[in-house]
Amino acid sequence: MLFFWRGGPGARRLLLSLLLLTAWEAGSGQVRYSVPEEAKHGTFVGRIAQDLGLELEELVPRLFRVSSKDRGELLEVNLQNGILFVNSRIDREKLCGRSLECSIHLEVIVERPLQVFHVEVEVKDINDNPPVFPESRKRIIIAETRPPETRFPLDGASDADIGVNSALTYRIYPNDYFALGPQNNREQTSSLTLVLRKSLDREEIQEHSLLLTANDGGKPQLTGTVQLLITILDANDNAPEFDQSIYKVRILENPFNGTIVIKLNATDPDDGINGDIIYSFRRPVSPAVLNAFIINPNSGEIRTKGKLDFEENKLYEISVEAIDKGNIPMAGHCTILVEVLDINDNAPEVTITSLSLPVREDAQVGTVIALISVSDRDSGANGQVTCSLTPHVPFKLVSTFKNYYSLVLDSALDRESVSGYTVVVTARDGGSPSLSATARVSVEVADVNDNAPAFAQPEYTVFVKENNQPGCHIFTVSARDADAQENALVSYSLVERRVGERALSSYVSVHAESGKVYALQPLDHEELELLQFQVSSHDAGVPPLGSNVTLQVFVLDENDNAPALLLPGAGGVDPAVSQLVSRSVGTGHVVAKVRAVDADSGYNAWLSYELEEAAGSARSPFRVGLYSGEISTTRALDEADAPRQCLLVLVKDHGEPALVSTATVLLSLVESGQAPKTSSRMSSGASGPDVALVDVNVYLIIAICAVSSLLVLTLLLYTALRCSAPPTQGVCGPGKPTLVCSSAVGSWSYSQQRQQRVCSGEGPPKADLMAFSPSLPPCPSSAERIGERETNSDLLKEPRQPNPDWRYSASLRAGMHSSVHLEEAGILRAGPGGPDQQWPTVSSATPEPEAGEVSPPVGAGVNSNSWTFKYGPGNPKQSGPEPKKQTQVSFLLRRKGEASQPCQ
Repeated sequence: MLFFWRGGPGARRLLLSLLLLTAWEAGSGQVRYSVPEEAKHGTFVGRIAQDLGLELEELVPRLFRVSSKDRGELLEVNLQNGILFVNSRIDREKLCGRSLECSIHLEVIVERPLQVFHVEVEVKDINDNPPVFPESRKRIIIAETRPPETRFPLDGASDADIGVNSALTYRIYPNDYFALGPQNNREQTSSLTLVLRKSLDREEIQEHSLLLTANDGGKPQLTGTVQLLITILDANDNAPEFDQSIYKVRILENPFNGTIVIKLNATDPDDGINGDIIYSFRRPVSPAVLNAFIINPNSGEIRTKGKLDFEENKLYEISVEAIDKGNIPMAGHCTILVEVLDINDNAPEVTITSLSLPVREDAQVGTVIALISVSDRDSGANGQVTCSLTPHVPFKLVSTFKNYYSLVLDSALDRESVSGYTVVVTARDGGSPSLSATARVSVEVADVNDNAPAFAQPEYTVFVKENNQPGCHIFTVSARDADAQENALVSYSLVERRVGERALSSYVSVHAESGKVYALQPLDHEELELLQFQVSSHDAGVPPLGSNVTLQVFVLDENDNAPALLLPGAGGVDPAVSQLVSRSVGTGHVVAKVRAVDADSGYNAWLSYELEEAAGSARSPFRVGLYSGEISTTRALDEADAPRQCLLVLVKDHGEPALVSTATVLLSLVESGQAPKTSSRMSSGASGPDVALVDVNVYLIIAICAVSSLLVLTLLLYTALRCSAPPTQGVCGPGKPTLVCSSAVGSWSYSQQRQQRVCSGEGPPKADLMAFSPSLPPCPSSAERIGERETNSDLLKEPRQPNPDWRYSASLRAGMHSSVHLEEAGILRAGPGGPDQQWPTVSSATPEPEAGEVSPPVGAGVNSNSWTFKYGPGNPKQSGPEPKKQTQVSFLLRRKGEASQPCQ
């Protein structure tokens, strides 16, 4: 087909542009959606699979996935219905700031064949950010002299939204003094101004509190506020004022120098230095006022400066002025009239004679201590004198004649409570105000021996190590006597008694003056554990007084006794023990026992037994119990062992330093028919119950082995029956996906991807047991199985050698404690053409390798009957075309009566 084009050059360029635009749109495959910010989880965005032309059935096979660079997991696609939805909170301000355009770029990738689609999701702004001012409280200072219409700039609010959501309008609550200026541009914060509407008066209102509100243009409308605190600065427009123009004051004659006469208080409603006032006498000032009074310029206090005598001047007139500190000072004035009053200006006189000191503390009540006389030069009521004593003293005044008194004892004295008194005698006349005079009498109380020595506590406990040095200091007793001088001088002595067959003074002594207690001889813990005695204390008074204290001296044990061997039939003298041992005894058979005791106590008497190896000799087939002293075999005896074994057993205590005793055990190895039932040297030490206990243990081991063998035979029979059943699917193919859950024995689970038929070699399948991985979580749901395929491979660990203890039967190992860990995956062959499946295996952590092993399942308890049988290349019983591979099968053994837990 031929096309003819006759257009000009402009038409050709237009056609070329159309072709390029069509090719770009077809190759880009871009889809655009929009979603509001802060949408809830699961919000519908778009049918992305349908819009991209993809079928829902091919999303999973083609590995449909969505990625977003630096946007996290904000959006997600449901692979079941192909819907793009909101997965987590979207904050437009966090993503794009104040940018007008904000979108999330998604890359959609599918494989088979590989395709890449670009999807743009526009995030629409909502009004979710209120206006915010730079600060919640703003202070503004304005002088009260500022004229109206003065403008003051304010900082506006900011809104993180865009468009109409960030358009702000301002409003201030109605106020007679301030208003907001016109707003030319709502988005420019610098255009906001505060306008003064009328003159300010600081004395009327010192501070204005306004609330500025900013509203955005969104729906619903959001609001932000700031509090404006406007402080008014003062101007000096008020003079100081006194509360009255004339003050009248009365003052008694002869006041103390500096006595306050009056405190003036002038007030100035201005602030700052305009309200600071200075007081002074108004000039001219009379000499009488200057000599008698002084004024404080800051506080306004007027005080006396010299002596005021009623007989010289009865009235003073003082003129005072108060001036503020403003630029143009202003003053206030007042007058003070001071009237001087006559007073009683002659005080009484007190004279003390005939003192009888000191006073014994056992003096009788009524004893005369001193004689006191008083006088006053005034007359009338001002010359009448009364006397009194300091309260709370055991004395009183008794009037004997006019203006004569006796100081007598009023109550009993106790020198230990109060050793002396200072008695103050006060004489007061009847004037108004009355004058008084005082006299002090110091009364000393003489001591009487009325207190016995007293110890801090009635009993002391002392700990002394045995084998001490003779004459060593072990303790110090101390008694205190509340009396004084010789009445408080204490001496110490022992209260003699007998300790067993000996006198107490042969063990300890006490120093009479210091109270130090000494041990006169070495103490032996094994002979004397507790020494209890009394120490007596006496003072030097007349008559002397005393008291006793009890000392309990505990003798602490030291490791001074070596272990003593108890050998049967030898009286503890012969350190050798002979015993005949049959060569047929098994591992762990007790052939002899070493017994020892220690005269010490505690750790010093805790004994341990060790077997000393002879230098250059082969490893002995015997061992000794660390704390039991039982000598047992470490392996089966053979012909290579010497017929006569000489064992040297070391018996040590746990003292510091440890003491050691040795015992020689001679063992003669004989054939089973030659060994007597009991040893000639050990027959006296062995008892009938011990032999019977050994027989019972042998029978118990035989019974456990028989039960374990029966259990293994049952498993093999069950396996053979299952293997003989015809397979339901292809050879070594994957079975029907079944979710296997465990019983109460252990915690097990299995997923569809882990189920396989057990096959070995290239032939037909030998068994169809279900092999499962014990590391998977129990009973997973269908959604959880998808993630299990990737996480199970991370649980595999490095293999470790099997423990020889697993060679015992499963019944014997039920009580053993061993650490079981995950091993690297074993390989199961799925038959000809089938895939190899790797399984996590378990084994015990021991350094010695074994050909085969039986291990319990990971996570199973001690009573679990689930075991893993594994045959490796070192097993001589294993044969087959592929000896280098391992086959591992995990069995779940269920007790009778137990049922598996159904999957929910």
